[in-house]
Amino acid sequence: MPEASDGPPVASGPVLRVMSWNLWWRFGPWERRQPGVARVLAEQSPDVVGLQEVWVEEHGVNQATVLAEPLGLHAAVGELRFHDGLAFTNAVLSRWPIDAVECHRLSRADGTPSHRQALLVRIEAPFGPLVFCTTHLEWQFDASAGRVVQSRELAALVDRHRPDPSSGFPAVLTGDFNAQPDADEIRQLNGSTATPVDGLVFTDAWPVGGDGTPGFTWDKRNEHLADATWPQRRLDYVFVSWPRPKPLGSVARCWLAGTTPVEGVTPSDHYAVVADLRTN
Repeated sequence: MPEASDGPPVASGPVLRVMSWNLWWRFGPWERRQPGVARVLAEQSPDVVGLQEVWVEEHGVNQATVLAEPLGLHAAVGELRFHDGLAFTNAVLSRWPIDAVECHRLSRADGTPSHRQALLVRIEAPFGPLVFCTTHLEWQFDASAGRVVQSRELAALVDRHRPDPSSGFPAVLTGDFNAQPDADEIRQLNGSTATPVDGLVFTDAWPVGGDGTPGFTWDKRNEHLADATWPQRRLDYVFVSWPRPKPLGSVARCWLAGTTPVEGVTPSDHYAVVADLRTN
């Protein structure tokens, strides 16, 4: 594999470039991985990024800020619960000011609060207000029932905050859903089965704008997955709410990033998903 990270496609026309990436907290060779994470973000030049498994030190460094500052981005982080001086959370990086932040704790299958959460922000973008949400759902293979509950809550959260679907820019939902595209928790979002909120479904950017491959973000080619039980899965998503006024939010293209080593190490155990969305 080459010793370089991925260069992004050149944008065609006015687009919003969004990205979702699970950064694998401080697992594996985390200190060696950090330069690669920063390099991929710089090369992809996203306008808004949803990050999962972000580390924050209780009395020190915030990974989201460390990544945002050199790129001139604004940063917001999710709820922080520290254990042994470290937190494990979600974050949003934005090219434009973030003027509202809401953290929402998601439920387990039985309705009790889980440690999973969603981070929703409102961004003052040049084309108007942008509602952007990122999340990280339960990971266990047999936890679909919990993820179904959590994706219902995500739909309700986005519905409460999205602009008028007849005129505003659509909401963007990103994250590591720990679910394949044919799972119930994904199908209820994209309208393949009964939707949690009447009048709200989400376009999955990969089938629309990807390269025709399965788009695995959890891939056995990644050296960090040498011992993985179940690789070859697409777990990470960029979703765009519908209805929306044509062509706002339509997927121009979608691709993976962070797929190759940087200075000898792949930046994360997950590949990132990047999508260009039309803004006019």
